[in-house]
Amino acid sequence: MNLLPSGIFFYLSVAMCWLTSHVDASWWYMGTIGSQVMCDNIPGLVNKQRQLCRQHPKVMQAIGAGMKDWIAECQYQFKNHRWNCQTMARDHNLFGRLLLRSSREAAFVYAVSSAGVVHALARACSGGQLDSCSCDPTKKGSSRDAQGAFDWGGCSDHVEHAVRFSQAFVDAKERAERDARALMNLHNNRAGRKAVKRFMTLECKCHGVSGSCSLRTCWLALADFRLTGDHLRRRYNGAVQVAVDQYGAGFTAAHAHLKRPGKNDLVYLEDSPDYCVRSFESGSLGTGGRVCNRTSRGVDSCEVMCCGRGYDTSRVSRTTKCECKFHWCCAVHCQDCHLQVDLHTCKGQT
Repeated sequence: MNLLPSGIFFYLSVAMCWLTSHVDASWWYMGTIGSQVMCDNIPGLVNKQRQLCRQHPKVMQAIGAGMKDWIAECQYQFKNHRWNCQTMARDHNLFGRLLLRSSREAAFVYAVSSAGVVHALARACSGGQLDSCSCDPTKKGSSRDAQGAFDWGGCSDHVEHAVRFSQAFVDAKERAERDARALMNLHNNRAGRKAVKRFMTLECKCHGVSGSCSLRTCWLALADFRLTGDHLRRRYNGAVQVAVDQYGAGFTAAHAHLKRPGKNDLVYLEDSPDYCVRSFESGSLGTGGRVCNRTSRGVDSCEVMCCGRGYDTSRVSRTTKCECKFHWCCAVHCQDCHLQVDLHTCKGQT
């Protein structure tokens, strides 16, 4: 799904449809619109979010530009699962009614979206795209690591600024509500932001005689977002089902045998549906028509993906590059090979 088609008139026309047909909305669409009119009128935002949106239109644009990355990462992480992070082109919250359920899938979406905001804004800051921030100003002078002393130089990604803005904007609605679901969202938002900081890396350039690296200039850089996605996917696997504690301010494990969740864990309140059949209430699209792997024994197998309903097989033509040869210097020439392969797709519900 392309979330960023060109043309502000497209955004305005779509947004006006939402205004007349939905009573609430997700901040996820704010970045794609970037209009003061929409900051003032799109439903579902609290006053703090509207204020920040009006004050920082370029930041909203940076969020919008980064949205495709975290949505693509979500879909990559779950591409072979019954729930595959499918977005809804015409739905106001991108994921249909899925996020109304306090499931571990909702936990992952909130964490990866919060992480995506931090990653996008930090990149925009160091890339000179925003007036409100640039490189991290605290990274100056000298410091040390396991290899010895170095001088700060280059442009360190200003992740702390991105975290602060993300916390102020993304968390604003949850802080205004403070019910069990809001506490869950706040926890997972924070876990997503922490995941981005976890993979900051020190990159250095050597100086000195004959590349001796007697002098180094270093800067802190964001890692590829895939590392954050992989980390959050593992946290999803180990997500903790929780209940609100007696004070209404924190969580306890929902079952005695479960560990108390840490700050890096993802948490959820209720079990997930099986996602086997289409269900408006649960937000499940079902797995009818999904491609499955007949020879696999994993979650992408036809038995698991199709939920025991069986599958259809069709013969399709595929074109691949083959007989590639290296030619001096310096090109690789390939031929197009046409193959007939069997495609297996899950039967729909009866």
